[in-house]
Amino acid sequence: MKTTVISMKKRNFIRNKNESSTSGTRSAFRLQIEDGKETAMFFSANKLCRFHIDATDGECGKVKDFLFDDVLNITRYIVVNTGGWLIERQVLISPVAVSQPDFDSYVLPTVLSKKNIEDSPAIQSDLPVSRQHEHNMALYYNWPMYWDSINSSTNTSVTVEPKQIEGDPHLRSVSEITGYHIQCMEGAVGHVEDLIIDTESWCLRYLIIDTRDWLPSKKVIIAFDWITHITWEDRKVHIDLTQNQVKNAPTYDPRLPVNRAYETQLYDFYGRPSYW
Repeated sequence: MKTTVISMKKRNFIRNKNESSTSGTRSAFRLQIEDGKETAMFFSANKLCRFHIDATDGECGKVKDFLFDDVLNITRYIVVNTGGWLIERQVLISPVAVSQPDFDSYVLPTVLSKKNIEDSPAIQSDLPVSRQHEHNMALYYNWPMYWDSINSSTNTSVTVEPKQIEGDPHLRSVSEITGYHIQCMEGAVGHVEDLIIDTESWCLRYLIIDTRDWLPSKKVIIAFDWITHITWEDRKVHIDLTQNQVKNAPTYDPRLPVNRAYETQLYDFYGRPSYW
């Protein structure tokens, strides 16, 4: 079976080519970090789930969800629903295989062909994704196996231990966390309405919180790094902030870009060190 080797060099080339023609619009924003440096792109996860996957030889499915590591807060896989092109089927694509989203056409380009995606191991709609499945995908695509820090350019063989077969307990769904209640120091303060993903690093950058169930209706954002822990059994996201801090935080307007000035205001308000 023919596989596709996805090099970071090729990915960066395609990304840079797209960046020259893609404008940050609607819920996406372009942020110049420093003159001469690469541009960061932030996108709403809910909006990204409307995007179509563009293979090298045509459209091949639609983004359904994102699976992220709840320890490192980074996207591990993009869940693609291939219904309408194949029999109803879900597959995983690593962010290594995609370039910058094109918000004008709602397309997420990938360096994979339809055949690559068609022949990739399918997943069940329920979690967890087993480590054995991840191992099989990594071998199929020749992707790096992040859990063992193995370079994709080597031919090192990997033995999948029995304890790894059951699944990664830290691999979580973005769709799953959407709707979870936000728990402040004194109690509940709202629910997760959406997430903002940095599509350069594919880390989860912000939570969008809707406070209408507990406070006067308002949308605010907090950094994903400010989460202390998540209790999955009762669907709560815990943060070490007070209700007043969230209530008085800068309002988030999804129609406007979140730029560095907004981020500076946000971090200054909460008295937190910035990530930049």
